Formats: sequence, C-alpha cells, structure tokens
Amino acid sequence: MAEFADHAVLRVQAGHGGHGCASVHREKFKPLGGPDGGNGGRGGSVIIEVDASTSTLLDFHRRPVRKAANGHQGEGSNRNGAAGPDQVVKVPSGTVVLDSAGQVLADLVGVGTTFVAAQGGRGGLGNAALASRKRRAPGFALKGEPGEERELTLELKTVADIGLIGFPSAGKSSLIAAISAARPKIADYPFTTLIPNLGVAEAGEVQYVVADVPGLIPGASEGRGLGHDFLRHVERCAALVHVLDCATHEPGRDPVTDLDTIEAELAAYEAVSGPGLGGPSLTERPRLVVLNKIDVPEARDLADLVKPALEARGLSVYEISAATHEGLRELGFAMADLVERARASAPEPEAVRVVIRPPAVKDGGFEIVRTGDGAYLIKGEKTSRWVSQTDFTNDEAVGYLADRLARLGVEEALAKAGAVPGDTVLIGDEVDAVVFDWDPELSASGGHAPGPRGSDYRLER
Repeated sequence: MAEFADHAVLRVQAGHGGHGCASVHREKFKPLGGPDGGNGGRGGSVIIEVDASTSTLLDFHRRPVRKAANGHQGEGSNRNGAAGPDQVVKVPSGTVVLDSAGQVLADLVGVGTTFVAAQGGRGGLGNAALASRKRRAPGFALKGEPGEERELTLELKTVADIGLIGFPSAGKSSLIAAISAARPKIADYPFTTLIPNLGVAEAGEVQYVVADVPGLIPGASEGRGLGHDFLRHVERCAALVHVLDCATHEPGRDPVTDLDTIEAELAAYEAVSGPGLGGPSLTERPRLVVLNKIDVPEARDLADLVKPALEARGLSVYEISAATHEGLRELGFAMADLVERARASAPEPEAVRVVIRPPAVKDGGFEIVRTGDGAYLIKGEKTSRWVSQTDFTNDEAVGYLADRLARLGVEEALAKAGAVPGDTVLIGDEVDAVVFDWDPELSASGGHAPGPRGSDYRLER
C-alpha cells in the first residue's frame, strides 16, 4: 500500500443550523405566558489545520468526505440549542487548498495555520426572538440554515530549504542519507525513489532541511514519468542543488547535457504553472552543482573535465562521492551559506492583521430573471436564505416570508418586470427552486396577521 500522497480531492460538508423552537410559556393560572421558544444552535464548521505530526495527504484517499455535526434545536423556556462541534481536518505544512475551478483559496504553511473550508449554518430563530409589538405571540419559528458544502483539491508542496534535483539514479537519495539522518530507499535502478524525502542537515551553527525531489526526466513538465507530480515540491525550496551523475553509461547523457535538460524542464514547468506562491522564480533561485560518484575513476576524470565548463557559466561546482563521503563537508557548508543568504534576504514577517471585508450587497439584495418557460426567477443570497428558513407547513411562517419579501421590494420589482397574477415565480436556484403562484393582492400584513397561531387569513383565501 502507498505510504505517501501529495494530491487529494476532499469533499467537506458543514453542519446545518438547528431549528428554532415555537413554544408558549405555560404556568399555573397563566395559560398564555408569552412565547419562550429558544434559538437553534449553529452548525459545526469544517476547519483545515496544519499539524506537525502529519506528513502526507494519504488519509484523504481513504476518507475523502469530512462532515461536521449539526446544531441542536432550540427548546422551550428560552433554552437555545447547543452549537455543533467543528470538524478539524489535519494536513501537513505546505498544503495548498484549491476550489473546483482551480483557484487557490489558502496556502497553509506553519503549524497551527487554519482555514475554514466550509462554514456551518446559522441556527434558526425561536418564536421568542421573532416576537414584536405587532406580532406578540408568533406560532412559528425559523428553520436552521444549511451548512456549506463544497469540493476542494489539496496539493502538498514540500517545505524545504534545499531541493536536490537531477535524473533518476543520480545519487540524490544517497546524498541525503549521507548528510542527514534520513534513510530513504536506495537501489541501482531508475525510479527507486517514488516519494519526496526530507532530511535535516547541519553545518556549523546552521540547520536546514534538504528535500530529495524524484522523477525528473525529459518531458517531466508535460506529465512524463513522475516529474509532473513532484515538480511542485521544488517551488518552496530557497535554493536548488543539481546532482549530476558522472558515472552513467546511458547513451547521449553527460553532466552538462543533464544540467541543461533539468533546467529546461524547470522553465517549462514554471511557464505552465506560474511563478509559484511567493519568492523568486525557479530559474532565478540560487544554485549549486554537484558532480557525484567520483569514487569511480572514469567519473572522476569526467568531473575534472566538465567542471571548468560549468564554472564558466558562473556556477559553484563541487565534486563529491555520496558513497565514500568525499567532498561532503565542503558541500554541506556551501549549502548552509546559500540557506543563510536566502534567510537574510527574506522580508521580515509582518504582524498578522485580520481585515474583515464584508461582501458587497447588491441594491435590493436580489435580481429577477426570466426563465425559458416564461417564469420569473428571483435570485439572491438573502431571498434564498429566507426560503430555506421557512416552514411551509405553517401558514403563519409562509405569511411571515411574504411580509419579508414585500418589505424587500420583491412585489414591486415583479410588477415592474411585467408579472401578472397567476404567473409562476421561483425563488432560489433554478434547479431546486421553490415555486409560487404570484398573487399581487396578497399584501403585506404590517407584521401581524389576524388569526390563531400558525395560521394566516390571507392564505386561507
């Protein structure tokens, strides 16, 4: 079974708000003590949080759906329903959250960073909260709002200071094992490494994280091999280290050609995916070149031959052997120097300021659209929310909805749009909208509809 995953689809469902309660206080010698129905509790939200003990997205392949609990219904004696607990989803640091359209919603870096993936529905008001001077004893309550539901894509981009890049079997895994405590699988065949490996290295007083990025071959940026899946792990590295195989016997390959091929793949990937999430572009990040496997005599001769050509390009070149540890001390301090310079040039972290920007509300909060069959569709967040909160088995609740729509200006807007009595009016999404027969004579009651609780004389006609 796989032990690593850096891409997953997650479906989240927040909890629904609890319904409000319609209750009348009853006490001995006080048969009608007034409304005392409590409000419903808020539904739980689905929150994505960075956790230090999580290193893969594999769990989301096993459990791709996460739901939060619903809020509890209100009760009599002014007792509000309990809120549903939030569902906290743990992800590793470096997780990027995207919506179904591929738009980045959050870039989660750092333990404790959170993102509300789905907002829980608000609880419905009880009849005690709905009471007013004109409607003193409402015989209805509002239903809880449905929780938000959405499909998200999670992508893990490894957080490391140094990224080791190169052809398969160039010795990247052997190098990370030699300079750190990481113990990746090492073998002498291509694609031995199927997952990014992380190791913590130390040179002097500098500690830094090194990532072994597997699967880079010609055409990786176009999806060939494993490179397309793992190129994203290079994006967060502050510096890159080319590990070049000087002992390969494959035809058409040599250290200089390998370097040019990998650089071309990085440029092609960046052209397709963009510059990444902050920091310099991949082609501008500091680099080192490592000529590996010089413990082989022919490889040492080749390294001595190509080193001047690479240095002529302005690159720092180090000859090493991951097998015998030759040259690793100098390379370790060179990588530490790159990391120190990258950290020194990084901008100072700004104080976190939470800026609340409420979404703009359109004039009237709704719009009227003619459908193909001649009906009138009322679209708007406010009107759709009001409909979802209405108990259509209670005439008084339906009358209250009519009053709210009339005060919002829906009746007047329908008349201006050309609607006539008996026309079909839909509120909400066209697929699952609530259907009404428009009756312009059903005027607003001014907040009070005479009749027993739970009834509305206007609807009885």
